[in-house]
Amino acid sequence: MVKMSLEPVQVMSGQVAELPKVAPSSNGDSGGSWEGKREFDKDHLGLTAKPKPVTGRRARKVEGAVFFPKPENAVTVAVSSRVLFRTEREQKVFEQKGVEEYLRYQIEHENEPFAPGPAFPFVKALEAVNARLRELYPQSEELFDIVLVTYNHAHVGIRLINTINHHNLFIERFCMTGGSSPIGYLKAWQTNLYLSADANKVREALTEGIAAATMFMPEKMTEVSESQLRVAFDGDAVLFSDESERIFKAHGLDKFFEHEKENEDRLLDHGPLKGFLEALGKLQKKFYAKGQRLDCPIRTYLVTARSAASSGIRALKTLRAWGLEIDEALFLAGAPKGPMLEKIRPHIYFDDQMFHVEGAAEMGTVAAHVPYGIAQKHNSKHNTSAGK
Repeated sequence: MVKMSLEPVQVMSGQVAELPKVAPSSNGDSGGSWEGKREFDKDHLGLTAKPKPVTGRRARKVEGAVFFPKPENAVTVAVSSRVLFRTEREQKVFEQKGVEEYLRYQIEHENEPFAPGPAFPFVKALEAVNARLRELYPQSEELFDIVLVTYNHAHVGIRLINTINHHNLFIERFCMTGGSSPIGYLKAWQTNLYLSADANKVREALTEGIAAATMFMPEKMTEVSESQLRVAFDGDAVLFSDESERIFKAHGLDKFFEHEKENEDRLLDHGPLKGFLEALGKLQKKFYAKGQRLDCPIRTYLVTARSAASSGIRALKTLRAWGLEIDEALFLAGAPKGPMLEKIRPHIYFDDQMFHVEGAAEMGTVAAHVPYGIAQKHNSKHNTSAGK
């Protein structure tokens, strides 16, 4: 089994729930919150040193007439600070010394930017697509809108802003919940995709109908394109429902093939990531309308263990009936996915089975687990609920 570095993205592993209980917060969720503690001002934190000055910060490039799209028009991607950046050192401070020392540490180091995390190349690719869209459609609000989501107290926001400026990211929307659940806010943002390191929160988002996945940091990361966003999806229990996978788990491969043959003209039901693929497709069509199909900065992939001749036709008919295009479809007939993903070099790959997530990570692909469907009974030995 491949060793994946989980600690950098699994910060505050469940300890937030151990903080003092308070009344339901403004987003309708109840749970542990820093609001129940007295206000953290600098005197209370007992800072012994002033924050170090920023070094090496690059000026942000903000083009003229840039506007912020309304949530109902944008493709909103909510990203946890723990997957966008590397925060393992801060995790140790929190676990070993508690909340107050953690906040003191963050303030004293607020001008030291975090290093990029597993979601960083994906976010950069979203911004590259936005740049192309603004060139073609200067007044359009159909853009990717990135929201940074964190359980952190607002004091930590300064360090996050400094880090975003340092890396020249264009992220203006923050959601700092001070320890309470962000799920209510995700619904208010009309979130199309939520990426986190907390599998419990991801499952909560999926239950609310929000496409979501748990991210992992591979020990090595394959270099990815800076000009073309590449997103790869598994089929069953990701784009599609787990109907067929249930047949396979319960009755075996032969019965699965028989079921797919008998039902090849009956559409599969939608899975949790179907809506995100649909959102990507809408943006792709804006490039096609300008004659840029062959130079589109978004490319999508279906990477499935299904066999093409025996069970692939139903998947393809379903996508066509939905009006969705997949740029490349790989039917692997049970072969390992890792080597194919190494060739594709996606910014992110979504799968419902930890076995495939681990195989992708072994080859350097940033993979995200979608904890949905019958396969989760077989994933239960993998505890990925820590952090956010």
